[in-house]
Amino acid sequence: MKYQGCLLAVRDISASKNFYENVLHQNAVMDIGGHVAFEGFSLQEGYADIVGIAADCVKEQSHNFQVYFEVEDLEQAYAELKRLPSLQWVHEIREYPWGQRDIRVYDPDKHIVEIAEDMTTVIKRFFAQGMSAEEVAKRTMYPAEFVKQYAL
Repeated sequence: MKYQGCLLAVRDISASKNFYENVLHQNAVMDIGGHVAFEGFSLQEGYADIVGIAADCVKEQSHNFQVYFEVEDLEQAYAELKRLPSLQWVHEIREYPWGQRDIRVYDPDKHIVEIAEDMTTVIKRFFAQGMSAEEVAKRTMYPAEFVKQYAL
């Protein structure tokens, strides 16, 4: 068995495809109308009919699943998203105890989308702030051997 990715049930495939391509800069690897595949996830219009369940069983804004992306420059991604007046935010930039920062927004179907700094960016930022390898390892909870490869 080989994992192939997750599938998001969507109401309007055009709006969802536009969001993932033009807002989150993802490239479709296959587009057959009501089904669009990206690397690691897919969008499906008419999901309830395909699997044979009642349409009202497909819940909007369930808050029990998210799509996760990483970026090197969170500030740039944040500035891009702030220019979209219709975008609904879960939260703006937040930093976690391990030092990673992220933002969360809703896609057109109210799925949560997290955009976070990749951890190598976090590690490099801590080194640039003058932290030692041991301090960075403790803060990020990453092994010291891993952290040391990013020392300035």
